[in-house]
Amino acid sequence: MNQLDVLYQLERLLASPQPMGRDALMSKLEVSRATLKRYLEILRNRMNVPIEYDRCTNTYAIQRNVGASGFALDRQELPGVWFSQQELIALLTMSKLIGELDATGMLHRQLRPILERLDKMLGCTPMQSQEFQRRVRILGVARREVSNQFFERVGLGLTQRNQLHVRYFTRSRGVETSRILSPQRLVHHRHTWFLDAWCHASCSLKRFALDAFREVQVLKDAAHNVPVSEVEKAFDVGYGIYHGDRIRWATLVFTARASAWVALEQWHPDQKARRLASGSLELKVPYTNDEELLMDIQRHGADVKVKAPAALRNKLLNGLKQAVTQYENGE
Repeated sequence: MNQLDVLYQLERLLASPQPMGRDALMSKLEVSRATLKRYLEILRNRMNVPIEYDRCTNTYAIQRNVGASGFALDRQELPGVWFSQQELIALLTMSKLIGELDATGMLHRQLRPILERLDKMLGCTPMQSQEFQRRVRILGVARREVSNQFFERVGLGLTQRNQLHVRYFTRSRGVETSRILSPQRLVHHRHTWFLDAWCHASCSLKRFALDAFREVQVLKDAAHNVPVSEVEKAFDVGYGIYHGDRIRWATLVFTARASAWVALEQWHPDQKARRLASGSLELKVPYTNDEELLMDIQRHGADVKVKAPAALRNKLLNGLKQAVTQYENGE
């Protein structure tokens, strides 16, 4: 048996109604006295299991809390899920990723008690844990911060299935509106949080950027529930965070130089890619709104050409001409 299996079996033995002596535990587990002592220390110090040793009977048992009536109260048990050391390290790495993505620290703050337990399970000191997490870094560009208070209220409404009253600032029009929303799904996209919600004013599904919320209040009214399949159909078929009604396909051709990177990228789950005889790469991606797609195309400059549709190619061309004019006419 591996260490986790032995620890689990030891916990089961100690939880039995009859306290067990050292020799009985060593026999059941088939371990030496030194190994048993080490496992008992792990359960006590890393797993927070309240093990009690009775010097009179020379036995071990998990301490039971006894009330005034003399009956045993609920005892503390080990977590129902066990992790290997590799899995624990992966969890700490994930914690670091969350901390890097979560600029305001709101998620990391909620996870802090769990992370402290993970450190103890790994046998790490706080200093060792901090040193380990310094080895992982994610760089975020153009990250937009969200108010801790607003994020927590949105999360509360989402999990408890309550309506939200929000004041929302629409940047494209420069106006602020008051809305009643039924939250359906939180989305994290390119370092920004979005809420997919049923808007009671328009009676339709809409996507809202959390950093554009000016006020959020959780209401007592139950949220209008939309099946997840309908939410996915409304928002996930297009390209990026923007959505629309009609699906179109863009055909892009990347130079041989750029294809070395683009061939390994996923622009969309339903994309289609093929190598051309010239060594270039043809990539076809679906989209319903071209705004984010155009931004990604422009990142590659002269290394990409829009082959189809003509409307997308012309829109890109007009944008590039305006950019050139801006540089030619400006200082």
